[in-house]
Amino acid sequence: MKFFTKQNSILVIIIISIAGILFSGYLSYRELFTYSCNIGFVACGAKVGTLPACVYGLLMYSLVFIVSFFGYKSKK
Repeated sequence: MKFFTKQNSILVIIIISIAGILFSGYLSYRELFTYSCNIGFVACGAKVGTLPACVYGLLMYSLVFIVSFFGYKSKK
């Protein structure tokens, strides 16, 4: 029984990207809408350009999710 198949590997990437979307989405919501940040290990106010850095993380994890989802659905 092979566990490390292409489909299983992509499924792991999908699960990790969902966790990243949830975490960075929570941080983005807090920074953009409540203007508060009381998570001890995260630097509050870290900005890239005009947006908080966590917004770029949310976009990146969303892109990884979309690409891996279509890779999981493909039969090739």
